[in-house]
Amino acid sequence: MIDPEVQNRIRRPEPGGSPAPRCIVAVPVRNEVDRIGACLRALAAQDGIGADALGIVLFLNNCTDGTAQAVAALAPDLRLPLRVIARDREGAHAGWARREAMEAAAAWLEETAPDGVILTTDADSRVPPDWVARNLAALARGADAVAGRFVLDAAEAARLPDALHARGRLEGAYEALLVALEAAIDPVAHDPWPRHATRSGASLAVCLPAYRAAGGMPALPAGEDRAFVAALARAEARVRHAPDIVVVTSGRLDGRAPGGAADTMRQRCEAPESPCDPRLEPLGRALFRFAWARRLRRLDEDGRLARTALWAPWLWIGPDEARRIAGLPTRGARLAAIEAGSPLLAGRPLRPSALPRQIRAARLVLAGLRRGAQGLRRLGTLAPGRVRPALGPASEEAGNA
Repeated sequence: MIDPEVQNRIRRPEPGGSPAPRCIVAVPVRNEVDRIGACLRALAAQDGIGADALGIVLFLNNCTDGTAQAVAALAPDLRLPLRVIARDREGAHAGWARREAMEAAAAWLEETAPDGVILTTDADSRVPPDWVARNLAALARGADAVAGRFVLDAAEAARLPDALHARGRLEGAYEALLVALEAAIDPVAHDPWPRHATRSGASLAVCLPAYRAAGGMPALPAGEDRAFVAALARAEARVRHAPDIVVVTSGRLDGRAPGGAADTMRQRCEAPESPCDPRLEPLGRALFRFAWARRLRRLDEDGRLARTALWAPWLWIGPDEARRIAGLPTRGARLAAIEAGSPLLAGRPLRPSALPRQIRAARLVLAGLRRGAQGLRRLGTLAPGRVRPALGPASEEAGNA
């Protein structure tokens, strides 16, 4: 637990004092004595949001390096409400720590601003001065939650191997093409192009009602941020992937969270042909997924998803499971269950050596789609009656060339 003398030096809002904040930033922290200062100063420098709009929750998770003392020394200069919680727990992990931080932020808002906003970032990240304002602007345009992007700290990134940067550029190029293709084939009103596909705890914001509707941040050992965004979609929350919200995060290889970004980078250094991110699948499979998402969404909008013969046999989903899926309470839950239940929609990530060919093919398809309706008609090869050719050996060979 935190030293009582240290705890006493951490500021809390005084009863009857300044207005209660309507935005709370939740930050899980583990042994970040060298980085927590930059993180907190960046949060304290937010502009464009009005006085007294912001509070911070720090959840200190098994810290042993003086982080708590560093926070106590910084707190008087922050000039905003700060709540610090410290826990020592055997078997603690990043997802549990982020959930605890966000639950504390939610409890704070429930005291004072039930329609407020929870934001979260990482202790080794630095947000820009307009980070909160940009998140609030995206929420004001109709989103229930906002996912931002991150870039690596330039000085730390410069020390990473060139091969890792080269792979990152290829993966980034292919992911951007897939996102553009998805936006063209299956546009979503609340998440228009341009958008991205990052779902990272380095930059998330969510309205308190949507946070509760999704069941809160899942306490998973790794990937809690992606799981949370998926839960929001199942709960019918409108998630905006805002390309203009970018934070700077650590480029180190000795991360604090098992399974996090540092572990991923280290693994790729040790095994250059390790699979790409699961989102990066062969182009044929991705186009099949996007086209079916569009079809299923339209069936659901028209109230025809209960007519399971229109879709279930083509996706190899049995009649009993199809009826169960059609009876789920929200569109997001129904679409997620179809994707999880169809063998034809199962992910198959690429190896890095396949990326150059996939990038060339994706550029050609995107150029065709952007030329208009003729490009969309060519997606007829992905119609239900042609499922096997779309996913057959030729497509698989191309995806793993």
